[in-house]
Amino acid sequence: MNPLIVVCVFTGLIHFTETLSSSMRLTGVRTKRLALSLSFVNASLLISRMSNMLQAPLLGGMVDTAILQNTVSMLWGNFRIIIFAAFIGNSIGAILTPFAVAVFTRAINKFEQLGSVPRLILYGFYPPNLIKVFKLFRLPTVNSLKGISLKGIPTLFLWLNLFMVSIYAIGVLCSLMAGALIPTYRVTATQLSGIVNGIATILFTLMVDPIAAHITDQAVHGKRKESDVRTVVFYIILGRVVGTLILSQLFFFPGTHYIKMVTLWVKGAFLQ
Repeated sequence: MNPLIVVCVFTGLIHFTETLSSSMRLTGVRTKRLALSLSFVNASLLISRMSNMLQAPLLGGMVDTAILQNTVSMLWGNFRIIIFAAFIGNSIGAILTPFAVAVFTRAINKFEQLGSVPRLILYGFYPPNLIKVFKLFRLPTVNSLKGISLKGIPTLFLWLNLFMVSIYAIGVLCSLMAGALIPTYRVTATQLSGIVNGIATILFTLMVDPIAAHITDQAVHGKRKESDVRTVVFYIILGRVVGTLILSQLFFFPGTHYIKMVTLWVKGAFLQ
């Protein structure tokens, strides 16, 4: 199978899982078990981390092969296809969010009886129970958008989320592309992905997640309506979709040359 297709599948799966994990805030509000729902987020993100682990050597292989075959220019198009796969994963996750909320709500309630995630998984895959899961299937409707309003919701963190997701989606790709452009120093360039992803991490840690968590906590304690959390989840997921469709593609070229410039600066520091 074409390695590009495999990488696209893993990329889509990573972003699909992360999009669905965003819906856990709403699950926590509905079940009044916020800590447990966040634990389920970590469990679901194991899929994302495993996909990332399997994807990384394939991306490295693509870069090494392009350098050896003198086809580095083709990487621009291939990496943009990978970014588009991230958009597809986020879009599918957005479409399946109502279904995910219903399933996770049922799973958290059932966990109270079973007391173990492995037992819960086995319970879910038991044929009669699997049929019940499929019966929960639902797609977004116009009615599901009722109550979505930014009134009383801080909007700055939603804009920062849009920017953060756009940067996070391309950090590793920018560093790999920069390494392909200056193959002698590609190890240095690869290690510099953090100067792109670091910006996204700082924004998420300081500006996005605390505000979203605060709104969720207020809803759990009855100080806000559930619709406020639905609004936050809606716009966070919308930010993921729009960010990977438009901004990630726009930032990819300058992000690559930014890392290339820093790599050359690091090189100069050692060769003085």
